[in-house]
Amino acid sequence: MDSLGAISTRFGFDLFKELKKTNDGNIFFSPVGLLTAIGMLLLGTRGATASQLEEVFHSEKGTKSSRTKAEDNEVVRIKAEGKEIEKTEAIHQQFQKFLTEISKLTNDYELNIANRLFGEKTYLFLQKYLDYVQKYYHASLEPVDFVNAADESRKKINSWVESKTNETIKDLFPDGSISSSTKLVLVNTVYFKGQWDREFKKENTKEEKFWMNKSTSKSVQMMTQSHSFSFTFLEDLQAKILGIPYKNNDLSMFVLLPNDIDGLEKIIDKISPEKLVEWTNPGHMEERRVNLHLPRFEVEDSYDLEAVLAAMGIGDAFSEHKADYSGMSSLSGLHAQKFLHSSFVAVTEEGTEAAAATGIGFTVTSAPGHENVHCNHPFLFFIRHNESNSILFFGRFSSP
Repeated sequence: MDSLGAISTRFGFDLFKELKKTNDGNIFFSPVGLLTAIGMLLLGTRGATASQLEEVFHSEKGTKSSRTKAEDNEVVRIKAEGKEIEKTEAIHQQFQKFLTEISKLTNDYELNIANRLFGEKTYLFLQKYLDYVQKYYHASLEPVDFVNAADESRKKINSWVESKTNETIKDLFPDGSISSSTKLVLVNTVYFKGQWDREFKKENTKEEKFWMNKSTSKSVQMMTQSHSFSFTFLEDLQAKILGIPYKNNDLSMFVLLPNDIDGLEKIIDKISPEKLVEWTNPGHMEERRVNLHLPRFEVEDSYDLEAVLAAMGIGDAFSEHKADYSGMSSLSGLHAQKFLHSSFVAVTEEGTEAAAATGIGFTVTSAPGHENVHCNHPFLFFIRHNESNSILFFGRFSSP
């Protein structure tokens, strides 16, 4: 079982590669938020559905053996449903520890991860599932009336998300996305607002060109400062990585900037999650004096991730015929119908505000020297919780 840091880096990078196939603009999402939602799903799945979700949390080296073990254990599983939790307990314990760790209050930044289940009040969920999801994910079940008041329930869920993300994420569930056949909506939100360890002086911010490619540019407000930063130059890739700490150094933003204007596309296939972890570990980076130019920017995005996650190998959870949520309810036919994720980030002179929310709706079917880091062209960036190495947010900025 890998650490949450390694898992979030791998999952974040794999998901990014999948999203960029259909999206050539900005991308921004929360790997930790999505993994938390998948963890809550995993608690309630059994059989092959559980095996698929488990693989998200294991490295590729371990995938084969975990798959074989899963098959070997199939018969045992049916006999010992109650022991299912033990098999994945290490995963859930990591989330429990992580969520407890980051809920400790600090005056230097706001970082909140919140989880909630909204369940149809007439539908029977297993008490064991509700107990576990409370224990590991600090998530309680709120009964709602999907059957008679689907739209009111949708608005109630959206307003909960809005309140947990400081009103940065509105309408996570759009009109018509929840119906009278919805039985459960599982929601996760991640909200972060942090100040830089050293703020950029507003008077140094100037209008400058940001090159989306060699022939197209747009004006941005470019913030600048010269200071000592964690820095590394990747000779093979002709790219630089810079770590910008937030107050207290609990969290940092890392920027990966290629030397060439159109360099990002060329090097993405040469980057692996393992290398990202290696390049950004404190032993690999050194303190260097850096002239940093970073645009002031905002990115807001929404994704329906069902097809993307299916492409990443976890499609069973969404299949009417294959999904096995018998750990959530003893009634059959439950399957995940929507996997929505909305995210928002604002980077300014003072610091960063970022939020993300994930919502999964379930429905039932009838049976069955001086370094220059000048970010004036596309770059990758991610915000990391340093102690756990977990990636809270991951993005590409390529279009102001």
